[in-house]
Amino acid sequence: MVNTLYGDVPASVFEKAKKIKLFVCDIDGVFSDGRIYLGNDGEELKAFHTKDGYGIKALGASGVDVAVITGRQSNIVQTRMSALNVKHIVQGQENKLPTLKDMIASLSLVPEQVAYIGDDMPDFECMSYVGLSIAVKDAHPSILAIADYTTYTHGGFGAVREVCDLFMQSQNTLKFAKGASI
Repeated sequence: MVNTLYGDVPASVFEKAKKIKLFVCDIDGVFSDGRIYLGNDGEELKAFHTKDGYGIKALGASGVDVAVITGRQSNIVQTRMSALNVKHIVQGQENKLPTLKDMIASLSLVPEQVAYIGDDMPDFECMSYVGLSIAVKDAHPSILAIADYTTYTHGGFGAVREVCDLFMQSQNTLKFAKGASI
């Protein structure tokens, strides 16, 4: 076991984290708590945690690319991810694996250099494909069963930041967490 900022992590996960060049995230249930708020006029709202935003900015500054692949389409996601300098934003993809494979190929990476964080069945294939699969603490039991690592933190409440810190700690780039802005 390796002691990290959030607790002990299996040494095998820490070693896999050292190799990560691309961090791919689901949105609902990972960046958000999974709830969707709808107003009387059909307006959709989501809540994003500033800790996650800070982690994404710091991770990008450390040299790890960040991507999101989500089954839903939302201007909110585009706005928030753009503000965090996320380079790869793919929405409206219920079948995420082909998109993930294309992204990995276009970036000249191999699956072992990619981590994916998810919370439910639409993430299953992607998590099974990459080098490091991560489930948020409150993920569906089927996702928890296949994850290499389960966060100490719930989705929407800093789980993404936890993983960003894990990557930076394993890659000795945690210094980039200082001075990032959201």
